[in-house]
Amino acid sequence: MSDPSPNVNVPGDDRWARDALTKLAHAAVTEQRRARRWGIFFKLLFFSYLVGLLLLAWPEKLGTVAAAGTKTHTALVRVEGLISSSTEASAKNVIEALRKAFKDQNTAGVVLEINSPGGSPVQAGEIYDEIQKLRQQYPKIPVHAVASDVCASGGYYIAAAAQKIYANKASIVGSIGVRMDSFGFTDAISKLGVERRAYTAGSNKDFLDPFKPVNPAEVRHLQGMLDAIHRQFIAAVKQGRGERLKDDPEVFSGLMWTGEQSVGLGLVDALGISRYVAEEVIGQKNVVDYTQRIRWVDRLLNETEARLSAVLGSALGLDQNVRWR
Repeated sequence: MSDPSPNVNVPGDDRWARDALTKLAHAAVTEQRRARRWGIFFKLLFFSYLVGLLLLAWPEKLGTVAAAGTKTHTALVRVEGLISSSTEASAKNVIEALRKAFKDQNTAGVVLEINSPGGSPVQAGEIYDEIQKLRQQYPKIPVHAVASDVCASGGYYIAAAAQKIYANKASIVGSIGVRMDSFGFTDAISKLGVERRAYTAGSNKDFLDPFKPVNPAEVRHLQGMLDAIHRQFIAAVKQGRGERLKDDPEVFSGLMWTGEQSVGLGLVDALGISRYVAEEVIGQKNVVDYTQRIRWVDRLLNETEARLSAVLGSALGLDQNVRWR
C-alpha cells in the first residue's frame, strides 16, 4: 500500500489543532484571571498601607473626632508616667489636650487624671501656668484633678493648679521636694590607673565633674539652686491650695502620704475617682478623652534614645537633671 499524499486531509489532524487552540485559549484566560487577582491583591495591600499611615500619623486626632460628637460631656485629660519633654506627659501634649477640652463648647467640666511620680520642673510648671490661664479664660468650666496610683512631686505640682483635688484612699500623694543625682569616680579611676584629662574655658565649666573630688563651694551653689526651685514649688502649691493646707512643715519636706492621709493634711479635698467626679461633681457621666497620644513609632524612638542616654549618663556620672521628686 502506498503512503497517503501530503495533500490528503487526515481527520485526526483537525481534532489535534482544535484541542491545541482550546488549551491555548484556556491558558490565556487563566493567566488573565491570575493577573487580575494579583492586581486586586496589590491594590488592597497599598490601600491598607495608606490607612495604616493615617492611623500612625494622627491617632489621637481621629480618636478625639470620633468620640467628641455633639453631646455635653466631661472632658478627660490624662497625665501618665514621667513628666518630660519626650514623653506623653510633656507640657506640649498636656497643654494641647487641655486647650482642646476647654475650647469645646460642649465641655461641662474637665477632669485631669494624674498618675505620675514627677519629672521635669520646667514641664510641670508650664502645665501649671496653663491651667491657671485656662481657668481665668473659661471661668464657667471647672477643672478638677484626680490622683490615680501616684500623684507625687511634679504630678502634684500640676494637680495644685486645679480647683479641687480628689484621690483614692490608697493613692500616693505629695513628695513636694527637689532632687538631683550624680556619682563620684575619683577613687575608682585612681585604682584603675586612669588619668583624667579635661580641658575647659571658664573656671566653673567642669562644675560637679564626677571624676574630681567634691568641691564644697560647688555643693553650696547647687544646694542654693535646689532650694530656689523648692521655694517655687512650695509657692505654687500654696497659691493653688490656699488655706486648705494644714500648717505642718512636714507637708513640704518631700514626704508622701496616702490619699486618705492627704485629706487630713489639706493636700486633697476629698476621696473619689474620675468617674465619681464626672458624674457627681461635674454632673456629666458622658466622658470624652482628649489625651494626646504619641505615635507608637515616635514612642519607640524616644524610649530607645532615652534609654541610651540614661545608660551613657549613668556610666559617666552625668545624670544630673533636676527632678520634682
